[in-house]
Amino acid sequence: MKAYFALCLAFFASFAAAADWNPTYCNETTKCPEDLPCCSQFGMCGTGSYCLGGCDIRRSFNMSACMPMPRMESFEESFKDIDHIEKQSEYLGNFTEADWVYTGHIANHDNSLLLQMPNQSTGAVVSSTRYLWYGKVGATIKSSRDKGVVTAFITFSDVQDEIDFEWLGYDLDNVESNYYYQGVLNYTNQKMHDMSNTFENWHYYEIDWKEDELHWLIDGEVVRTLTRSETWNDTKKAYMYPQTPSRVQFSLWPGGGAGNAQGTIEWAGGEIDWNSEDIKKNGYYYAYVKNVTVETYDLPSFAKKNVSNLTKGYHAYLYNSTDANEKNVFLTKDKTWLGSGDATGFDPDNEETVETTTSGSKTITKTLARSRTGTVDVPTGNGNGGAAGNRGGTTSTSEYTGGFVQNSNASGTSGSSGNSGSGSSSGAPSYTVERILALAAGVVGAVFTFAI
Repeated sequence: MKAYFALCLAFFASFAAAADWNPTYCNETTKCPEDLPCCSQFGMCGTGSYCLGGCDIRRSFNMSACMPMPRMESFEESFKDIDHIEKQSEYLGNFTEADWVYTGHIANHDNSLLLQMPNQSTGAVVSSTRYLWYGKVGATIKSSRDKGVVTAFITFSDVQDEIDFEWLGYDLDNVESNYYYQGVLNYTNQKMHDMSNTFENWHYYEIDWKEDELHWLIDGEVVRTLTRSETWNDTKKAYMYPQTPSRVQFSLWPGGGAGNAQGTIEWAGGEIDWNSEDIKKNGYYYAYVKNVTVETYDLPSFAKKNVSNLTKGYHAYLYNSTDANEKNVFLTKDKTWLGSGDATGFDPDNEETVETTTSGSKTITKTLARSRTGTVDVPTGNGNGGAAGNRGGTTSTSEYTGGFVQNSNASGTSGSSGNSGSGSSSGAPSYTVERILALAAGVVGAVFTFAI
């Protein structure tokens, strides 16, 4: 895992505005300003979606800038259809409306979610809208293939705790497991696991995440175990163990993209071949995901002590310190959604009004959220080509989005527009790829206008 999807603006309607737009960055030493208070997972400041999934309290203007993190419950997801997966650009935090959001290009094929990476694009990422805080999550997956192509199944927290399965397309007989604590890079954390061809064969992968122990499983067998005790760092006086509420993410991305750091390209097996068999036949690289299962575990005892009754509306998590460790997480009844793309955690613009009407002998009460038409600046979005018949976006990217710690703030180079082939394939449906123009590299963000 060597790169992190981030975005650039490439919507036709926003070419002119993008040319003059200068992003504001946030990092370990520089927090976001009050007018753009939310530090996204890509190290950029903004409002609206920047204050939702991936909002890093450590680098935002203050902790209240980030919205509460919706709490995950046990569930199953077949991905036999994908109509319920919402575009990231249309999501403002109401987790009751969508279990999943996506950027880039996805489709449905073989009763599965098909992650797509069209020619010269940065692929796709699908994220849960709710956060898992200890539990067991599994998925049946077929990886993509070829050098430079990376498939990933991870859990990722807003303060960059991370647990990974990653597939390098040049090595189809192995899968990599990895973990991170608050984004700290430690290349000794990764391990490889032998298995049969990951592109041709379905395998079931599980992450079993407990307070004191973490297991990676393949086809029901434990292939790796990590205990919290072995992650103690005497210098930091901390357990460098993933321990904060995390979203579940599936992604397909070009680790071998020409704009990436050389170390990332080498790790991914070399530069990606945009003239490969899959590109010629389908117009895109692809990976499959289906049969996702999530079993949530009991919350830590200290978290349950902070509330009187877990069943009465405690549906989200917040932090009480920028230390952002497990002990700093607490439960809340606060709303998780924003009323507009200009809203923030400390000014959410999400007032509700109650409308009462009478119909015959019945009194009907409705709770209405404030709504308006606005322009939403989205910190995630990817791919610069859509496929006819799929749910591709129309954004191009110069960086990578999707749940990876390394180089999360580094800029890449947007791929140039290219022709894609068409034809049939035994593994995936064939589509004609519709190319769009790419904006200059380094411009980040995607602007979408819609009625909220």
